Amino acid sequence: MAAISIGTFEFRPRRWASVAALAGIALTLALGQWQVGRAGYKQGLQQRFDAQAREPALRIGAQPVERDNILFRRVEVRGEFVPQHTVFVDNRIYKHQPGMHVATPLRIAGSQRYVLINRGWVAGNRDRSLPQVNTPAGEQLVQGVAVAYSERYLELSTQVAEGRIRQNLVFDRYREETGLELQPFVIQQDNITNNSANDGLVRVWSRPDLGRNTHLAYAFQWYAMSLAIFIYYLVTHVKRRSAPKP
Repeated sequence: MAAISIGTFEFRPRRWASVAALAGIALTLALGQWQVGRAGYKQGLQQRFDAQAREPALRIGAQPVERDNILFRRVEVRGEFVPQHTVFVDNRIYKHQPGMHVATPLRIAGSQRYVLINRGWVAGNRDRSLPQVNTPAGEQLVQGVAVAYSERYLELSTQVAEGRIRQNLVFDRYREETGLELQPFVIQQDNITNNSANDGLVRVWSRPDLGRNTHLAYAFQWYAMSLAIFIYYLVTHVKRRSAPKP
């Protein structure tokens, strides 16, 4: 490829290096654009979920519900808690204090179908014994937000269950352990629901984050890599012209 003179500098592109640089820049720009697109999609989902959370609660009955149609919606369900299947989800922090989430299945009124209720946070005991938690008896009206069971999760060890303590709420695991016919989502219980508000649990839930900012961070990295390829290409192909010999 022909050299191009620019003042005292000379640009001498090499064919294969130019092709490789062009391919690398095109690829990284495309990946950056894809991440920006994903961020826009996640933002749209977040706005839709936020709007749904402000709508009146949907009544959950015995009929199976498609998980993706209910996620982040406000819901309500009537039934009785089944405390013998309560599990404690470990390593949950509230105001810098370690504790557990208390999850109890609720048998939906008039059926043999259940839905798992994340009832809230309780402080853990130093001796690793289970906290004492009261479970209201009789029929309850539970309201809250439908969220997914754990899908992508970090297991701190191969011992994922210790008695009634769990590292994560995983749908297939919990269904297999209990043998219950479950709705495919968890309800994060609100703070005011019949007399269950007297159980001493803390119900302060974080707003769901669909990861929009993560996609934007990845996009920035791809764009930065594209710029780095371009700068490296220029630096390695632009040379100062030699002074002419007398």
